Amino acid sequence: MKMKKRITFIIAMLVLALGIVACGGGDTGDTAALQGQIDDLTQQLADANAALTEAQAAAATGGESAAAEPITFAGGGDTLATVRERGELICGTPQGVSPGFGFIEEDGSYTGFDWEYCRVVAAAVFGDADAVVSRPSTSTERFPILQSGEVDMLSRQTTWTLTRDTQLGFNFVATTFYDGQGMMVREASGITDLQGLEGGTVCVAAGTTTELNLASVMGSLGINYEPVVFEGDGARIAYDEGRCDGYTTDKSGLVSGQVIMTNPDEHTILEVTMSKEPLGPLVRHGDDNWFDIVQWSTLCTIQAEEKGVSSQNVDEMLGSDDPEILALLGVEGDLGSNMGLNNDFCYQIIKQLGNYEELYNKHLGPDTQFNLPRGVNSLWTEGGILYSPPFR
Repeated sequence: MKMKKRITFIIAMLVLALGIVACGGGDTGDTAALQGQIDDLTQQLADANAALTEAQAAAATGGESAAAEPITFAGGGDTLATVRERGELICGTPQGVSPGFGFIEEDGSYTGFDWEYCRVVAAAVFGDADAVVSRPSTSTERFPILQSGEVDMLSRQTTWTLTRDTQLGFNFVATTFYDGQGMMVREASGITDLQGLEGGTVCVAAGTTTELNLASVMGSLGINYEPVVFEGDGARIAYDEGRCDGYTTDKSGLVSGQVIMTNPDEHTILEVTMSKEPLGPLVRHGDDNWFDIVQWSTLCTIQAEEKGVSSQNVDEMLGSDDPEILALLGVEGDLGSNMGLNNDFCYQIIKQLGNYEELYNKHLGPDTQFNLPRGVNSLWTEGGILYSPPFR
């Protein structure tokens, strides 16, 4: 507020000085002196505006971009060449405690819907979906490891926002899961809406849009509450231990987190959606070709479902009379070579992993413990909002 008042004062002084000059007041010496004052005021105004912009940007992000240590950005470079020379893709993933999305099994293997999209890119680049390693990360370290080049991409329930897309230097590819923030409480509490948390505590993960949305929504509703902030999966664990009255994260996270609660049936997810949370893979700025590779590898799974191409019939579809399918699978055209890939990159993805529907059903569908309806994550032809640009 003080900075805005200072800017207003400087502008007023500028207007006064310019008015005197325009009216021809004073001799040549006076005019020169006034011009000097105008130049000085102009510089002061520029400095003040810059300071205000910086302060507003920090407030708008809620400190999201702040880091304990300076971040060294890996330049653009040729990520594809780096990945191929290394012989494997390094993918930033959840910590392994999100069943259905990113989970470490008892045998040490990594599974989940998000993990599949790491494997999708590996299949496109190497023709081998297993040529990828997981780099589990917390919500606060996920961005620095991508910015620094420690990982080649992220696929870990990360929301696409303007700040992350610009200020943090990322490129989000196609959304793979449209989500919204929710709230979990104990059945025995009798809480049926957010107002029921008046005077209560809510467990939330640090460094997330979830933390910012919680403050915004509760503030707009006039609900007094205490946020209890934890790193990574600490918020869910603390809630399960009874340290908070509520637990908030994306609804997909609530669903997957509930199944590993000590007593899953004792908890309920409120019928409220607190935000929009488009989730999907992302890469860092500076390498458009790598962005294209991750983007079109992801879209391949959506387009394949729309065209009826699956892991079960993909070989048969190589003889299709549909030119769009032939281009999709690399039988015709040079869609892959335009990115430095083999033209059959999408064929490899579908053959080894399946289309979007297959990936979704494998981890979240009716035959899993979640039985999570697709809703808006259905194809646009079936009432949802999943949509791929043409492969041509």
